[in-house]
Amino acid sequence: MKKLLAVLVLLIVGLLAACGSDKGSSDKDVIKIGATSTPHAEILEEAKPILEEEGITIKIEEYSDYSLPNLDLSEGTIDANYFQHIPFFEDETTDPDKGYDLVNLGGIHVEPMGIYSKNITNIDDIPEGTEVIISRNVPDHLRILELFEAEGLITLADDIDEQNVTEDAIAENPLNLKFLFGEVNPEFLIETYNTEEDTLIAINTNYAIEGGLSPLEDALFIEGEESDYVNIIAARAEDENNEDLKKVVEVLQSKEIQDFIIENYSGAVVPVGGNN
Repeated sequence: MKKLLAVLVLLIVGLLAACGSDKGSSDKDVIKIGATSTPHAEILEEAKPILEEEGITIKIEEYSDYSLPNLDLSEGTIDANYFQHIPFFEDETTDPDKGYDLVNLGGIHVEPMGIYSKNITNIDDIPEGTEVIISRNVPDHLRILELFEAEGLITLADDIDEQNVTEDAIAENPLNLKFLFGEVNPEFLIETYNTEEDTLIAINTNYAIEGGLSPLEDALFIEGEESDYVNIIAARAEDENNEDLKKVVEVLQSKEIQDFIIENYSGAVVPVGGNN
């Protein structure tokens, strides 16, 4: 009898181990990806059924605070993230205080930066001394000044500290525009737009769309399609060759997803097709 009980115990333990093994095998193909809601999470939702056909399930963790997705990725809370452009990524991963060991797995799209105003409807009508509100997102500061320079509103100096952009970066400013760096977090730009009527506000496309703005129609002026600010999929360095993550990038760069981006965002989000 004792021998029979021992055999039964071994069988039960074996079955439990097998069940645990099957669950672990399944779990390894469930990928948690951190993303801001628009357009990143929306694009990932579109890619979900395609990835399911490849045997990969993604779980999307939505963020509104830019400071968290790389931290959570580094700590292993998520497996990858999709929210940031290359200069932001490079700024985060070269910060010795953060010590993030992350890699860029591939570029997916560009979100052109736009300049918006409640009351100013024409570049030629910008009053002298107008305030320009810029978020705390440091990697966007030079980008925004370059946008103003492209419109002929300012001229930039030759030697600029990209990590600490201030009004000293401006060599010529005929309208004496008042650039206010680091006034608000990016997620509060729409609220600022709705309350500050006679200012110019630089707003990231994802927040503009979330706030009900059409970047191509509502922006006073906006970046062109050629941009260095490509949004990427990032992962921990140890997962650089992870086949499931490579497949995620491949699907996001596919013609099907590129076409979705083009059709769904009408030029406000521009696919890069893996060229970055």
